[in-house]
Parts: sequence; structure tokens; C-alpha cells
Amino acid sequence: MNFKRLIDLALKEGATEAEIFYSKGRVVNVETQKGSVGFAEESVSDGIGIRVIAGGAFGYSSVNDPRKYEDAVRTAVKCARARGRDPSLKGLPGPKPYKSVSGIYDPRIDEMKLDACIDTTAQMVSEATKEEGVSVTFGKFSSQVSEATIINSNGIEAHEKETAAYGYIDVILKKADQVSTAYDYDVSRALDVNFPAIGSSAARLAVSSLNAVSIESKTCDVLLGPQAFADVMEGTLLFAINSENVQKGRSSLADKIGKAVSVDGLTMVDDGLIPEGLGTSAFDDEGVPTQITKIIGDGVLETFIYDSYTAGKAGRESTGNAVRGTYQLSPKVGPHNVRFEYPRCDVIGETKKGIYVNSIIGAHTANPITGDFSVECRNSFIVEDGQKTKPIKSMMMSGNAFEFMSKIAAMGRDDRKLGAFVVPTVRVKDVHVTRGSQ
Repeated sequence: MNFKRLIDLALKEGATEAEIFYSKGRVVNVETQKGSVGFAEESVSDGIGIRVIAGGAFGYSSVNDPRKYEDAVRTAVKCARARGRDPSLKGLPGPKPYKSVSGIYDPRIDEMKLDACIDTTAQMVSEATKEEGVSVTFGKFSSQVSEATIINSNGIEAHEKETAAYGYIDVILKKADQVSTAYDYDVSRALDVNFPAIGSSAARLAVSSLNAVSIESKTCDVLLGPQAFADVMEGTLLFAINSENVQKGRSSLADKIGKAVSVDGLTMVDDGLIPEGLGTSAFDDEGVPTQITKIIGDGVLETFIYDSYTAGKAGRESTGNAVRGTYQLSPKVGPHNVRFEYPRCDVIGETKKGIYVNSIIGAHTANPITGDFSVECRNSFIVEDGQKTKPIKSMMMSGNAFEFMSKIAAMGRDDRKLGAFVVPTVRVKDVHVTRGSQ
């Protein structure tokens, strides 16, 4: 398809600038029902999103039928004219050199057939149920391949192809009068994950969670596993560093530039170039080069993340953080791979007394503006003299995500790629925990 012809049409229809975002993808999803494969689907989609500037405002339209591409162009122009001038709009980005990225495409995933995905799912279930008394409540395997092309009237021309494979197993263990549950998952850009091991890992965690004990309400050191730490921070910290939320008065960090917001010595960056990162790309979803953006440096907030619109509004350059999950949506500000630089150690082995939390339930209820949260902890353990000892029955944890950043005492060496984060186990001081419902 000659997308430049659509750019020319938009300009002819009265747009001053225009952009085409084309994406094409194939997804295979396999899910289990009652412990065996019960659902398998392969889907293919493609379409374009058309964004124009006309009359000083954005207009957007999307379509998945090539016969209607031109109609969508005209619709986008009409939408822009109907909106009225936006004084904050500085225009679409222009071309800049892209840095090379590695490890975001694996042809083995691209070539993976539905039968192979079904077999992989069955292997995860088989490994999980080798443990006596364990049954799989839910399992899923997904392979994804996608490609995107971005062209705009300012000279941007970008194309990229990427893959991902994802496996998840949730189990329940019934033994005598005891019941425990657990889950595990992994995701990678390449077909390098031992997916059957996800099943055995979930089963082992369920077994180790038997014979759990109750705890009394107290304040203590808590070791948040990678999943737990990422979940706490996703809806709070990531929300707060988003420039759109800052500009709309919804971020508690809005007036903190140049001020301490975390423990000394901690640096947090959004790395769009990290090899094999889940959010890695040579360019963002409006064609701006991605980069390594230092958000917190030695405990001090240095910047937020921006797309072209919010950057123009702030009188600065985009940080390459425009994202969109589909061609049907116009781009919004979002992170790539948020990682932390802090002295690493054997964080569990160096903990004399504390509590380890593997995962949490209810992170979505956190207040994104204040950072306050109260969550249920899943698969938690008492830690004594550097060892996980007794599993803990239902437990609640409450606190403030932004205060957690100032109470970080140690980070482990067990980094995991989880959504927009690359995080290890993190020890946080003085966390309030209470006994949950039994």
C-alpha cells in the first residue's frame, strides 16, 4: 500500500500535517479449562490510524478495510476542523536518526503454529500436575508477532517487526484439610523460556505454602518479590511520572522536580533501548527515537516522560514515550522499560528478620494520585536469618507507594521483565502488615 498517497490526500483535503500508523499482527491464544486445553484461537488483524492537524487541532480516524482508507483520511480532517484550535499543539515530530535495538524479534515465534502452542500449554499443565494433589485452575499460552509502519508529512518513515511469547499457570493444591494456591508466568521476546518449568514452579510454590501460620499486625521489613513490587508501582509511580497526568494536575510529583523522591543512591530510568526488553523499540509510536531517560538520579526527580504533544506543551523535546496498543487509538504517553540502578545484594540472605511477599491482589485499587494502597498478599513467607521459613496465611499490606521509594533498603540480583518494569526483589523498611481474613 502506498501510504504516502494517503498523506498527500490529507494535505489536499486541508490538513497542514498528517501521519499514517499501520500495524499488522498475528496472535495465537491457548487457554485451559478444567485442567486441559479447552480454547485455542489464532487471529490476524491489520489496519491504519490516520492522525492529521487541520485548523490547529488534531483529528483521528482508523479503519481496517483498505477500500475505506481514503474515507478515513477525510473523516480525520473533518474531526480536526470540528474540534477548534488547540493552542498547546506544536505539530507532528520530524525525522531523527534511530539507534539500533536487538532481541525484539524471533522468527521461531513468527513461525510457531497453533499445534505447537497447544502442545506448549499442555506441557505446562502436565508439569504442574506432577505434584500430588495439584490441579490447574487456569493456564494460558500466547504467541504474538506484530509489525508497525509510521509515515508522516514531516519526513518520518519507520518500520519495525517484533515478537513475544507468554505463558501462565494458576494452580490449587488440596491436601488433607489444607488448601493453597499459587501462580507463575513468564514472557519473552524470544522463544527462550522454559515454559513447562512455569507449571512446576507454580506447583512448588503451592506446596511450600502449606502449613501456613498467622501473624499479628506489626510494622516490619518487607521483601517485595519482583511481581509484588511491580504491581504496587505500576498504578502509582508510573502514573505520576506521566507528563499528561502532570499537566492535568493529577500527579503528586508535579512540583517535585529537583527534589528528593526516593532513597539516596537510587536511580530510575526508562530504557527504550535495552536488549530484549518488552517495551524496547528503535522508535515510539509516532516515530520519535526512543532513548534512555533518567527519571530519578541519586534519589532526585529529574524529569517526566513525554510524547510530542506534552513535550510541545512544556516547551521541551519528546522523550520518545508515545505509545498506543492498537492502530485504533491515537498515541498517549507511556513507559518502555523502567529499571532501577541501586547496589545489589543477596537481599533475602542478608535479611535477619522480615516478611517475603511473592505477589499481591488488589493493586488496581491503589490511589494513583496519593499513592495510598491496601492489598492482599499472596504466597508470603516469614524470613529469619536469611531464609524463607514458615508460609503465612492471608495477610494484608498497606502503605504509600511514594513513601516506599524513600524506604528502600536493599535490592536483589533477580531482575525480571514484568510489563513496563525490569525489577528485582526489593526490601522496604517499616511496612505495616495485618492478619487477613482466614
